[in-house]
Amino acid sequence: MLTRKKVQSSVLLIFGILILVNLIASRFFFRLDFTEDQRYSLSDATKNILASLDEPITITAYFSEDLPPDIEKVRQDFRDLLVEYASYSNGQIVYEFVNPSENQKTEMKAQQNGIRPIMIKVRERDQMKQQRAYLGALLQMGGKKEVIPFIQPGAAMEYALSSSIKKLSVKEKPKIAILQGNGEPGLSAIPQLLKQLSVMYNVQTVEFSDTAGIPSSVKTLVIIAPKDTIPSKYFKYLDDFLARGGGLLVALNRVEGDLSQGIGKDNYTGLSDWLKEKGVEIEKNFLLDANSGSVMVRQQQGMFVMNTPVKFPYIPIITKFAKHPITEGIESVMMPFVSSIQLNPKDTTIVMYPIATTSERTGIQTLPVYFDVMKNWTKSDFGMSSLPVAVVVEGKISGNVDSKMVVFSDGDFAVNGEGQQAQQLQQDNVSLMANAIDWLSDDTGLIELRTKGITSRPIDASLEDSTKSLLKYLNFLLPIFLVILYGIFRFQRRRKLRNKLKNMTYVPENK
Repeated sequence: MLTRKKVQSSVLLIFGILILVNLIASRFFFRLDFTEDQRYSLSDATKNILASLDEPITITAYFSEDLPPDIEKVRQDFRDLLVEYASYSNGQIVYEFVNPSENQKTEMKAQQNGIRPIMIKVRERDQMKQQRAYLGALLQMGGKKEVIPFIQPGAAMEYALSSSIKKLSVKEKPKIAILQGNGEPGLSAIPQLLKQLSVMYNVQTVEFSDTAGIPSSVKTLVIIAPKDTIPSKYFKYLDDFLARGGGLLVALNRVEGDLSQGIGKDNYTGLSDWLKEKGVEIEKNFLLDANSGSVMVRQQQGMFVMNTPVKFPYIPIITKFAKHPITEGIESVMMPFVSSIQLNPKDTTIVMYPIATTSERTGIQTLPVYFDVMKNWTKSDFGMSSLPVAVVVEGKISGNVDSKMVVFSDGDFAVNGEGQQAQQLQQDNVSLMANAIDWLSDDTGLIELRTKGITSRPIDASLEDSTKSLLKYLNFLLPIFLVILYGIFRFQRRRKLRNKLKNMTYVPENK
């Protein structure tokens, strides 16, 4: 029989257990994630970044409310992600959600902080209308700020958030060296690339000499479009750099196109021979592609001279990319006067594979080449397909230490130029090279998160309305039915037990 004292003891014991569980949970946080896309599991790279924080970071998430379900899901996913970040950061991540659409003051503040509204379609009373919505975040650490202006549905939220935190918290940026002294473009000729790299890296230049190679502090060496012959004795510096685990990017013009004279010519630097020894051969040819850019041609039209764009197959537009962190999000890159690449691995310790190729309609022209801008190209000129123009090499390229190398068979695709020859490049051109440098320089695994998005699996739109309704009600009613069924089963079982106890005859024990 339960006494008052036993009830009080039981209540106190339950409260004690709850307090103990909370104390343990606050010290040892864990969560079981059974989702296929692991949306609630942070990567080791993110955990390392959060563990290294020594100053608090405040995250202000500017999200509108009363959004359509597919957009509202972004808000909930971002909130769930911030809960994880706060749990792993030992209190260094503090966040709040603000609704900019609440009043004009908060909306102006959001815009001042770099969060811009987007227009979304909303159905209201069987009518479609457009609505302004905010889906962004502001990160602050001391006096430094970082903005995520727009969080796209299904995008790699963890990469955007972790990379922003890393930008704020990094104290000593990794060193990136750009080779000079062999006819390469100077830093003033690559302002777009330099601006993108300077956020995460300390970019400097390096020149080879008889007494100086690549400083030990350099993490990644970048060689862009050399024009002069590099003395063969300097290639030992590249071997030594790879042997200590450095990352090397080579963007090389094996041939050059001179439109002013209408000829294509050889561009020998010696670097192609060194690459060939490593199993990467940039061939001495010009690639043609039916998917190409245009050049402006002056044409007489009546009394006027007009500049007319004419398709020029020697300027391929690359749109075929392998699934790789370097090419994630890249849609098209223009590569003028690019050559084909042949891969010849020297042994099984080295892995090499293309990450960018030409289209299905490709051709090759070997030297000598004379450009005819007005040529009438035919199908026979494009008898090849999918030729590599960018490759990745991993493994023991030189020595016994694993290293990485990225090779492009065009050196000008990320170069703006100088003076009157300078031009604004499309963002994908710059991003492709910046991504390659990120991949070579990253030792935290953060870049791998570029491909980590959130998978959404709505009901197939092609299903009939009756099938959709059946699935909807089945999903809603089946759990309730199972609970009721279990209740009935348990009730019947307990009733049988009670009846059995009632019918039992107790015989007193003889003393």
